[in-house]
Amino acid sequence: MTPPGTHAGSTADDDAQLAALGYTGQFERSMGLWANMALGFTYLSPLVGVYSLFAYSLSIGGPPAIWWIVVVGLGQLLVALVFGEVVSQYPLAGGIYPWTRRLWNRRYAWIVSWVYIWAIIVTVTAVAEFGGGFVAALFGIEAGPGVALATAVGLLVLAFVINYSGTRTLARIARIGLAAELIGVVALGLYLLLFRREQPFSIFFDTLGAGGGEGYLGTFLAAALSGLFLFYGFEACGDVAEEVADPTRRIPRAMILTILVGGVSGFLSYAGYVLAAPDAQLQAIMAGEDVDPIPSILESSLGTVGSKVFLVVTVVAFVSCVLSLQAAGSRLLYAFARDRMLPASGWLSHVSARHSVPTNALLVVCVVPVLICLFVFWQPDSLARVTAFAVLGIYIAFQAVVLAALRQRLRGWRPAGLWNLGAAGLVVNVLALAYGVFAIVLLLKPAPGTETFLDRWVVAIGLAVVAGSGLLYLFLARPDRHSAHVPEGDAREVAAQLQQIRRGAGVRVSEEIR
Repeated sequence: MTPPGTHAGSTADDDAQLAALGYTGQFERSMGLWANMALGFTYLSPLVGVYSLFAYSLSIGGPPAIWWIVVVGLGQLLVALVFGEVVSQYPLAGGIYPWTRRLWNRRYAWIVSWVYIWAIIVTVTAVAEFGGGFVAALFGIEAGPGVALATAVGLLVLAFVINYSGTRTLARIARIGLAAELIGVVALGLYLLLFRREQPFSIFFDTLGAGGGEGYLGTFLAAALSGLFLFYGFEACGDVAEEVADPTRRIPRAMILTILVGGVSGFLSYAGYVLAAPDAQLQAIMAGEDVDPIPSILESSLGTVGSKVFLVVTVVAFVSCVLSLQAAGSRLLYAFARDRMLPASGWLSHVSARHSVPTNALLVVCVVPVLICLFVFWQPDSLARVTAFAVLGIYIAFQAVVLAALRQRLRGWRPAGLWNLGAAGLVVNVLALAYGVFAIVLLLKPAPGTETFLDRWVVAIGLAVVAGSGLLYLFLARPDRHSAHVPEGDAREVAAQLQQIRRGAGVRVSEEIR
């Protein structure tokens, strides 16, 4: 059975391209455009991102911090365009890993993917921990350490069960999560903006004294997290490439839609919260006295019943976000193991014949976050430090792909997927890399108000620990030596091969018409 809007011929073409890249399909191609976009969107999760960072970014940069959503959205759109060209030529499970391998080499891919998988693991842990508070609030339970642990583990296990049941169920829940996000972000944002507005629109150009008497530029740069923490997750569309029908066309479109819809959603949500906040509350947020203002904004705007409905929507969004993170991480581990790049590769690359999912890789992406949750339970103040490097790790992995793509372009590569940017590709690639370097510098900057060396540089320290351990293992254990049979750095050769195949197909079609 093929997804709506596809046919058996397109699936055969997808499998033929997969075979040309050296692999045999083990997954079920049951995911269409909207399900693929929903997966990326619920990973990106503007509801989770805005809620998590609203008070923090507002206290640093004031209402103008909202414009980072626009700046980062445009920058990440450039990155998504580069990814679109790469995935169109290499529609392979695991995304970041096979892309960096085929654009550069297996060692480069190993260290990039090592950083990326740990970034995903700590991100899914942080989302599950943060989502536990909403679950507790929904059921009227006090969110103590024990409850936080139980709800976080519950979210991780629930996501594992859904993921284990197969791609169709994953796609279905992702679409439900997309609907929940749009209701919780767009509909609520518009409602607050239109009917509960307490502030003028000019508030978004009023710093309200943020940064004190110093110039505002440095303060604005410090507030960049309001956008940088929001726009990642679109790469998950490519992680499940072998489960998507017509991936060479659909995945690039899904990535672009994820950025555009996510950006508009996040902007409306953030704007709605600011505009619905009374003067006294805005001042309290700016002063750092109200660190969790959204519940009270919702309570005053929606009432008790409305707030409960919003909590239900929020919990669904958190479940979908954890689900998407697990799916992306498991496909990355699977792709890693399929090429014999990890210990226990045979076990990790196992795909269930019944459910067509990498069950053991899924188990790892569930169990390791549970273990981190247990550590956080015993060391409650460690969550921020343990997870601090995650966003930086993800941005570095993104830029590793962008850099590798630019390197291949400068050596003569012209992307040969069915979706490409043509002559504009080089310019977009250069701009995407420039934006990425700028974003990484901002993420490395110490957060305002941090005093100790560890807190000032915890993001860089976390990255150094993860990358350093990965490099040490790579050079001592040489995990890449078992993977010489899989192609690497073959972007130009594959492009030429695909063009030749299409020319041959065109000749055959022309002969059939005659």
